[in-house]
Amino acid sequence: MPKVTVYDTTGAPVGEMDLRDDVFGVEVNEALLHQAVVRYLANQRQGTVATKNRALVRGGGRKPWRQKGTGRARHGSIRSPLWRKGGVVFGPQPRDFSLGLPRQARRQAMKSALSAKVRDGEMIVVSELNLEKPKTKEMAGILNNLKAKKPLIVTSDGDKNVYLSARNIEGVGVTRALDLNVYDLLTHDHLVITRDAVTRVEEVLSRG
Repeated sequence: MPKVTVYDTTGAPVGEMDLRDDVFGVEVNEALLHQAVVRYLANQRQGTVATKNRALVRGGGRKPWRQKGTGRARHGSIRSPLWRKGGVVFGPQPRDFSLGLPRQARRQAMKSALSAKVRDGEMIVVSELNLEKPKTKEMAGILNNLKAKKPLIVTSDGDKNVYLSARNIEGVGVTRALDLNVYDLLTHDHLVITRDAVTRVEEVLSRG
């Protein structure tokens, strides 16, 4: 059973916490992590880019000049892609880029990412993270005490003061336990998570 040290906001150890083997101690599946990241990035794409083909370009209802006798090349419409301001050939059209991944695979990918953080010593558990008011300087001091580099801060529930205090610090991300995803875990060097958030994550990922 993995065991991690619990720190307070001054960076001093205040105890230890046992982690569930089936959440924080699984074998890291790098191929599954790659699939999860590709899915996440694909699902962020809006797919709303579009160009007008010759059917959508305005004008061109009549033949620009007669077929023969002018000495010019024959044309049937000014909407032809050959013309300036004509339609675009094979241009991008709105599409759905979203990818699917079975629920069990998504959960296993999350477990792999969390286990990798524990294995590499990049998971920092804090007893609590309460700020009386938004204060960026105070949050920066806490992260410095914890020696957290480019951290992802995870709280049990959305904490507005924590979010407002950390959002202007370069490289720092803030999320709540239920919104945790593989991409954020892999793109941040350290995971700073509260004790309550660890419990919440274990409750969710240990289900069926």
